[in-house]
Amino acid sequence: GPAEVIAFPYDLEDLIKLYLFLRNEKISYLVLGEGTNILIRDGGFKGVVIKLSLGFGNVKLDKIEGRKVFVKAQAGGRLSNTLKFSLQNSLTGLEFTSGIPGSIGGALIMNAGAYGGEIKDIISSVDVLTSQGTVIELRREDISFSYRKSNLPSDYIIIGVKFELKQGNKQEIAALIQKTLNKRKNSQPLNLPSAGSVFKNPPGHFAARLIEEIGLKGYQVGGAAVSEQHANFIVNQGSATAKDVLELMAIIQEKVWQEKGIKLEPEIRVVGEERV
Repeated sequence: GPAEVIAFPYDLEDLIKLYLFLRNEKISYLVLGEGTNILIRDGGFKGVVIKLSLGFGNVKLDKIEGRKVFVKAQAGGRLSNTLKFSLQNSLTGLEFTSGIPGSIGGALIMNAGAYGGEIKDIISSVDVLTSQGTVIELRREDISFSYRKSNLPSDYIIIGVKFELKQGNKQEIAALIQKTLNKRKNSQPLNLPSAGSVFKNPPGHFAARLIEEIGLKGYQVGGAAVSEQHANFIVNQGSATAKDVLELMAIIQEKVWQEKGIKLEPEIRVVGEERV
């Protein structure tokens, strides 16, 4: 769905002014990264969508302590750009993020992960803007992470993340990045639009396997279909609405519950208004 208003703050001063104005006027807002793991209903978002991609995309070396190297990445930048920066500087730790779409801020909120790695494993601290308009630094131990989740207060806006990486061998890092990317290409439907993994993996199970076992691969509602390549992806075949996706999600949840006795919890966040 459409955004009523979209704002691109250019720097921290801009962002603080905007944030305090929205809070004082009690206007709804949504900080949107790259749109990964989020579904906006067909009626769109009533309020202001804040995009940090214009003024908050820098990545830089912070400090070196022995083999540890600290890298600061602003929240609006793409995760892939920070991975590229780490490769250019022969830094290891971010290889598992190869091919993960999305922004730095979004990856932190979701505690993005793949192939045994998670964002929580490599962060040192996070800079956030509080509802009072002040910037504070939270250390890794101040934040509680779980599977695809962090406990940051919803009224904090992430401004930047400090990663703790290590010096490594550039060729080995490049090889691991390529290997991870190949795995992703071979197992996920990257050629069609999707919001990423739809459901969290229940303890002891893989959501994709459960969906496949009950025969829902290829199942379609309107323009939305369960991917033939990876059953935990719902792909847009060209004309899908958010309503199609939500209906398909509900069918999957109901059938998995009926046949397997397992409740699937959505990994994607659903926001916005129904179309009237």
